[in-house]
Amino acid sequence: MSIKGANPASLGLAAFALTTFLLSMFNAKLAPQDVTGPIVSCALLYGGIIQVMAGMWEISRGSTFAGTAFSSYGGFWMSLGLLFLLESLGVWSVSQGALGVFLLAWTLFTFYLWVATFRVSKALMTTFTLLLLTFVLLDIGHLAGIADANVAGGYTGILCALNAWYVSAAIVLNELFKREVLPLGQAE
Repeated sequence: MSIKGANPASLGLAAFALTTFLLSMFNAKLAPQDVTGPIVSCALLYGGIIQVMAGMWEISRGSTFAGTAFSSYGGFWMSLGLLFLLESLGVWSVSQGALGVFLLAWTLFTFYLWVATFRVSKALMTTFTLLLLTFVLLDIGHLAGIADANVAGGYTGILCALNAWYVSAAIVLNELFKREVLPLGQAE
């Protein structure tokens, strides 16, 4: 008797979506500016540790793409959360330019994963398109000092989070109902 393993992608996407939503609400100036505590704790735990776990489960299932994406973005959230936590404790100060370089590195990484999504699904390609655009806007905001680009990146990040939640929900609902409740749009 074989036991079918659950699909960890729904968990990884949910963790990514919620953490992205919180930070993006802050960046878009739609949340109180004291929401940093929930952002940091979520980045370290849900967006960080839980996403890394989802990535490791994806690797054990043989999915190089999902394992790389979830584990890496989990690492992104833990790094960002730790950076903000240590800054709030006065351990160091992070300039906008330094944060911009950090974000630029993640933009480059996101670019090649975005290309890979062309072979996964249209819904996931949309999530990564929005994520790539979010990173580009935040890069401009931090590296060029254009505050409105950070706000625009916040709005784009909200759309990215909503789309990632959609993909997560599609995986859960399609599996539970044993039919396509929410379409993912298979890649060409």
